[in-house]
Amino acid sequence: MGELTDYEKTRYDRQMLIDGWGEEGQARLKASSVFIAGAGGLGSPVSIYLAVAGVGELRICDSDRVELSNLNRQILHPDVRIGELKTTSAEMTLKELNPTLEIVTHSDYLTEQNVADIVGAPHIVADCLDNFETRYVLNSYCMKQDIPLAHGAIWGMMGQVTFVHPPQTPCLRCLFPEAPPREIFPVVGVTPGVVGCLQAAEVLKYLTGVGTTLKGKLLIIDAGEMFFNTVNVERQPSCPECGGLKQ
Repeated sequence: MGELTDYEKTRYDRQMLIDGWGEEGQARLKASSVFIAGAGGLGSPVSIYLAVAGVGELRICDSDRVELSNLNRQILHPDVRIGELKTTSAEMTLKELNPTLEIVTHSDYLTEQNVADIVGAPHIVADCLDNFETRYVLNSYCMKQDIPLAHGAIWGMMGQVTFVHPPQTPCLRCLFPEAPPREIFPVVGVTPGVVGCLQAAEVLKYLTGVGTTLKGKLLIIDAGEMFFNTVNVERQPSCPECGGLKQ
């Protein structure tokens, strides 16, 4: 781990006051690499809050371009960047927020064929995707490479967050054996804002060693009723992805 500069000690002084964080935790963040799958509604708050917290390298993948209908929730992207690649827009925004960041972008669609080349070997992955087919690809790769994954998903004013790291936890296939049909689903920006911030918190806790992650727990958020519930989740022995792993 590299030493913190005077700039970094001042920039991050308030979070370093958190018990157990300190300069050592901040140095761990500086030396860390996080892969963020998606630069949309969830990827926006996740990447923004990891950037301003001082994570050293963000690796961002999204194959889409910015559209007008994205702007009610995808706060990485301003109106003037409609038509730009989301990864290009994301890099511009994040560099403005924290010029010390290292950012690696990929504008390809994640598949079984390219996932190893694109994801590589980060310390942790943030699942900010909008479909389960690609989530399963990411889930399988992370499990095989022993990379933890902070999962988030939203629908309307509801969302969910969990920390995935088999064999200590269930994998996504355990929790969601079948992919729901693809659809254009309702969403208001506050929902991915809340869920994305909680995903970012999971990442920061894992990297710094501060706090407790959602291992073996699924956090369910209903912003419409302002209801939060945490349920215990277990690995499924019959899971085709992680069922053969031993604790």
